[in-house]
Amino acid sequence: MSEAATSGLNTVANRMKRKICLVTGGGSGIGRATALRMAAEGAAAILIAGRREAEIESAAAECRELGVEALAVRTDVTKEDEVEGLVRIAVERYGRLDAAFNNAGFQERRAGIEEQRSAVYDEVFDTNVRSVFLCLRHQLPVMFARGAGRIVINASVSGVRNPNAGLSLYSASKAAAISLMRSAAMEAAPRGVTINAVAPGRVVTDMMLRSGVGDMSAVAAGLPLRRMGQPDEVAEAVVWLLSDSASYVVGHVLAADGGFLAS
Repeated sequence: MSEAATSGLNTVANRMKRKICLVTGGGSGIGRATALRMAAEGAAAILIAGRREAEIESAAAECRELGVEALAVRTDVTKEDEVEGLVRIAVERYGRLDAAFNNAGFQERRAGIEEQRSAVYDEVFDTNVRSVFLCLRHQLPVMFARGAGRIVINASVSGVRNPNAGLSLYSASKAAAISLMRSAAMEAAPRGVTINAVAPGRVVTDMMLRSGVGDMSAVAAGLPLRRMGQPDEVAEAVVWLLSDSASYVVGHVLAADGGFLAS
């Protein structure tokens, strides 16, 4: 492809223009990258939620540097009163919620299932499944009231096909989140709201590194692209799903995985 043909591929398309956006788990990794992409693409305001105040404040400050109003809202998305409060802030301050990326996630330390404790199970499923339910429960009524809105859930290729032993809880929780997303998408679509999921695979984030991924060069060599993904690349997929460009996409799992699921 010629230089002229490729020169516009990375230009800002203002896909989030005038939208009120929300990102959970927005202090680092894919959540932070998505918030910054929303800001670069013209969002009117972004609520960045997470448990680590310093991280979400830093992400909000970066968004404000791009000329966008951004609020850091300390939120534990496994607690219903805090999720309800987060959505209430959006409605009270801006009157609506247009786009939500339910991104918060937790991955257990890699180990055989017989070594995992029930407390770890609770943390994985509370963060990866319960939080999705709570976010949908409180985001959807706000969007239904206007007959419009877009929601994306951060799933994983592990919820489609478990790439490695040792992450059984994470894989099961992401499969559950995908199933929940699809059912919710069928309910929401007739009321003007689209719900989809993105499924990252082999993306370099702090969560992935903490899980004990091992030799990243060997992992990368096993992918068709022969490299690991970056949070910015997943953020592009999320913003597309949240934009009007994806207006006819419902209940879909978009794999941003370097070809893992296709191989």
